[in-house]
Amino acid sequence: MQDEEELILALIDAEYTLHPFYGSRKMVVHLRFKGYSVNRKRVQRLMRILGLAGIAPGPNTSRPHPQHKIYPYLLRGLDVTRPNHVWSTDITYVRLARGFVYLAAVIDWYSRKVLAWRLSNTLDSEFCVDCLEQSLRSYGTPEIFNTDQGCQFTSDAFTGVLKLHDIAISMDGRGRALDNIFVERLWRSVKHEDVYLKGYVNMPGLQLGLTEYFEFYNTERPHQSLGNLTPIQVYQTGSGGGARIVDKFKERKAFLGVEPKPKAETTILNPKDYCLDQWVH
Repeated sequence: MQDEEELILALIDAEYTLHPFYGSRKMVVHLRFKGYSVNRKRVQRLMRILGLAGIAPGPNTSRPHPQHKIYPYLLRGLDVTRPNHVWSTDITYVRLARGFVYLAAVIDWYSRKVLAWRLSNTLDSEFCVDCLEQSLRSYGTPEIFNTDQGCQFTSDAFTGVLKLHDIAISMDGRGRALDNIFVERLWRSVKHEDVYLKGYVNMPGLQLGLTEYFEFYNTERPHQSLGNLTPIQVYQTGSGGGARIVDKFKERKAFLGVEPKPKAETTILNPKDYCLDQWVH
């Protein structure tokens, strides 16, 4: 039974990496197609173990904290035109031979360069803050920093670092993995080009392997979206990168001649939600 569960976890992880918009219903269909007799309740439980978004509220990597401030999403309709214009971060699950760990990374949107990354056995804020601070020490400060609404990123420890450096804070819509599309693409590359191929057994092996992979990703791997340049070339020259975040909602309203209603700048989430960090009273 344990071996079957690990196989199902691996299948869920691989499919979600390909289709990060999949929720538990679509994942049930996928697993049944693969020959596993599963129900939605079991799939939800397994997706929560992996920390995946796109499911009913549960203890995942994007779990919000009821007392943390949620900041507005600042990237909709924005043209990203230079290095250090927008950075973002996210957390993903990485499976090992027995068990799993969490990987956080900070990426520059203009160049797709991975600025820093960290591994952790637990979903606390500490390794995310460490990753952020390493990025700031190495590359200076961005104008905007984007995250999801996970409690690791809404915590005072994390947002306090951003405020200290006068960085504008942006947060995705809740449960919308594709608001942070460049990090989602990074996770797909990391897993399909390295993790799945090498089948890491333990944390030291994974640490060494990812060190080599991210060096390759930044300095040798050509990116089609960058005109086959590497992230480090684009970051250093300030040429050949960029992104535009389309505001489909606003454009559709404009087409229909309807004025869109402004969204509230901040919200307080359901107090029934929780995360692995201690609550702040």
